[in-house]
Amino acid sequence: MQSAGSPANATYRAVLASGLAAGGWILLTFAAAAVGSQAGPGAWYAGLTKPAWNPPNWLFAPIWTALYLGMALAAWRVWRQGGWRRQRGPLVLYLVQLALNALWSLLFFGLQRPDLALAEILALWLVIGLTLGWFYQIDRIAGLLFVPYLAWVSFAAFLNFTLWQLNR
Repeated sequence: MQSAGSPANATYRAVLASGLAAGGWILLTFAAAAVGSQAGPGAWYAGLTKPAWNPPNWLFAPIWTALYLGMALAAWRVWRQGGWRRQRGPLVLYLVQLALNALWSLLFFGLQRPDLALAEILALWLVIGLTLGWFYQIDRIAGLLFVPYLAWVSFAAFLNFTLWQLNR
């Protein structure tokens, strides 16, 4: 029989804590996605003039699902390098970009203000880049998990600009 302080029990507790933390980062990230999705595209977006290269609506959900999962796993990988005590700065920056991410949908779809959303997405792009760089310094895989997100938001910023210009 193993004692409570045995190496096997310590390993089990560490794996359990890490798994719970991963689940927490996933829940937190998808909670932000849920907030943003409250202001879904709707009739206003359907009525906008769109460029020929605008992706079909069905493509957004799977892309964002994959991006949110990658973001959450990146945050978890950074968290594993010392938790909040050691990684407070990059994890707070992660939370800032997550809030900005949700805010964009509220500005663009909710308030129907592509002009304000464009200014906001540029700030989001900058914070994503800073988060990517900081994550990469701590854990290369965590940083690399942010590359598709930065690429997609770059595309989304250009699309946001184009939609604003086409629908003034």
